[in-house]
Amino acid sequence: MSYQPKIKDKFTDALFEAILLLENMEECYRFFEDICTIKELQSISQRLEVAKLLKDGKTYIEIEETTGASTATISRVNRCLHYGADGYKLILERLDKE
Repeated sequence: MSYQPKIKDKFTDALFEAILLLENMEECYRFFEDICTIKELQSISQRLEVAKLLKDGKTYIEIEETTGASTATISRVNRCLHYGADGYKLILERLDKE
């Protein structure tokens, strides 16, 4: 059985196709600064850092102190790491290889 995303629709497909066309860090910054608010970008970036720290075995208190994330955010990311679509797992493995 193949993966069936819950958020799949034509608009999300178009967004992800656009993201896949970005070629470097500067293009990412330019595109994401236009498409997201600063707060949205900070929240997404924070969640990825929370996922890294959870993977490294850090406690909620350590993560909260390091990132400023709420325990609700940490808990949500933790749930995704264990019961989500494996998106965090995929990207964290790839980041570890770099």
